[in-house]
Amino acid sequence: LGMRRGLGEDLVVAPYASMMALMVAPEAACKNLQRLSELGFDGSYGLYEAIDYTPNRVPPGSAYAIVRSFMAHHQGMGLLAMDYLLRDQPMQKRFVADPEFQANLLLLQERPPRVGVIHPHEAEAIGPRVSSAPSETHLRVFRNPASSQPAVQLLSNGRYHAMLSSTGGGYSRQREMAVTRWREDATRDHWGNFCYLRDVDSGELWSAAHQPTCVPVEQYEAIFSDAKAEFRGRKCGFDTHLEIAISAEHDIELRRLRVTNRARHARRIDITTYAEVVLAPAISDELHPAFSNLFVQTELLRAKQALLCTRRARSAHETPPWMVHLVAVHDADIDAISYETDRARFVGRGNTPLTPRAMASAEPLSDTCGSVLDPIVAIRCRILLQPEQTAMIDMVFGVGATRSECDALIDKYRDRRLADRVFDLAWTHSQVVQRQINASQADAQIYERMARLVVYAHPQLRADAAVLLQNRRGQPGLWGHGISGDLPIVLVRITSASNIELVRQLVRAHTYWRLKGLNVDLVIWNEDQAGYRQQLQEQILGLVSAGPEGHVLDRPGGVFVRPAPQISAEDRILLQAVARMILSDDRGTLAAQV
Repeated sequence: LGMRRGLGEDLVVAPYASMMALMVAPEAACKNLQRLSELGFDGSYGLYEAIDYTPNRVPPGSAYAIVRSFMAHHQGMGLLAMDYLLRDQPMQKRFVADPEFQANLLLLQERPPRVGVIHPHEAEAIGPRVSSAPSETHLRVFRNPASSQPAVQLLSNGRYHAMLSSTGGGYSRQREMAVTRWREDATRDHWGNFCYLRDVDSGELWSAAHQPTCVPVEQYEAIFSDAKAEFRGRKCGFDTHLEIAISAEHDIELRRLRVTNRARHARRIDITTYAEVVLAPAISDELHPAFSNLFVQTELLRAKQALLCTRRARSAHETPPWMVHLVAVHDADIDAISYETDRARFVGRGNTPLTPRAMASAEPLSDTCGSVLDPIVAIRCRILLQPEQTAMIDMVFGVGATRSECDALIDKYRDRRLADRVFDLAWTHSQVVQRQINASQADAQIYERMARLVVYAHPQLRADAAVLLQNRRGQPGLWGHGISGDLPIVLVRITSASNIELVRQLVRAHTYWRLKGLNVDLVIWNEDQAGYRQQLQEQILGLVSAGPEGHVLDRPGGVFVRPAPQISAEDRILLQAVARMILSDDRGTLAAQV
């Protein structure tokens, strides 16, 4: 393990290693353990697992990141090392007393080889370690919500996925199941989970993000980073800051809103959440939304300030999913709280979520629950803020396998300290994903920018209008190539083996999207005219098979490698017409094309 490439780029301190060093250099190890304790690296069960000083994995503004966990076997190794030092090697003597162990004792006397020569990798032989702190910007900030091209941010823990646009729209899904309703609409982008704000005294209405009210606010900012999305703004003397992250431990989405009263007198504000419940595959909801709504059942838990939703099983073999939504207010008192699960009562006849009837007055919500024709989850709480007082409101949307699991999620995330862990663990999980696919921060930002063109169809990187007009075939024309056409298609054209790096980056981008819950068919056209010897074809297939995408080769949501000379002219036009993004190795690097 010590000879593994790339270890020179890491700087991680493991306290249990110092404990094991007590067997070799007891005085130096003891001093180092004391120093670690003085720096605050110990907890209830001893020293923490590790302290990471690697610059590109440390949160902004910190010198290190503590891995706050305790590994039982590492603690045991440390205790045995102390036993070795203080009690004259009792455990070692115990093993040596065993006859079977004695028979193999000679193996422990093996010496390191004297003739072995380690040839360092050329990248490691250039010189001593240089800090790899990235120079690129870690944040993407968008201040114009009226842009015709909304940016997107993908958040995921591997099971629960969320997509957020720079206007505040987006979806929430657990694997293939849509938790809340969303439709692709780059023009309005008015689908997603929303938060309304209303000044009780003046009646002014706006939202924590630009959607759904689309009311202009001062100093609006949508901030996208590795593990969370943020929305800031100021309206009617209230400063708002909304943070959104996905828990790495549970299938929940935490939306934390901070509201600060900048006026010189006490003021009341209504905070109302809103989301349309689906709990079914997204495609079935798009095809038959009214029918899908008939099976959703809602329940109100007043004592816990939460709503539960489930889908009635349509057969004895179906396991119904459960959804939970709760609101927890910290650092402020709740004057009143009410609930709603009927969209017709909340939105009102002839209205839309832009101006719902429930937000037109200060009346509480109706507390309707049960079997409703059009289910939603909405919770309204009214709080009183003194001058310069800041309230923190945690709005949780989550999914559980059973009702008892949802009850446990409610009890857990009503606790402020446990909710704080969501943001720390989400950041750690995002770093793990990047390292898993060997992508840098700059790569991840390019993949997020490309995701915008996949989620919202846009002519920026699509085929020319002349190609679109030539197409005469439909989705069945894709089936002969093993492509369903149900998922967005990204097409990359490569003509030379010298440009294989573009394919490598696209395969890595596809892995990133898949880990973030965005399913895409990546089609690679090999336009090499080599004839019988298909060296480039074999090189591309080897590149794909050797990586994490090998198991999704020629599968839905996977990678499809096709020799272009074997595709008919009609099918070539069809594939270019349906592709949401076309990249070619004759147009430069991936970053240049995006």
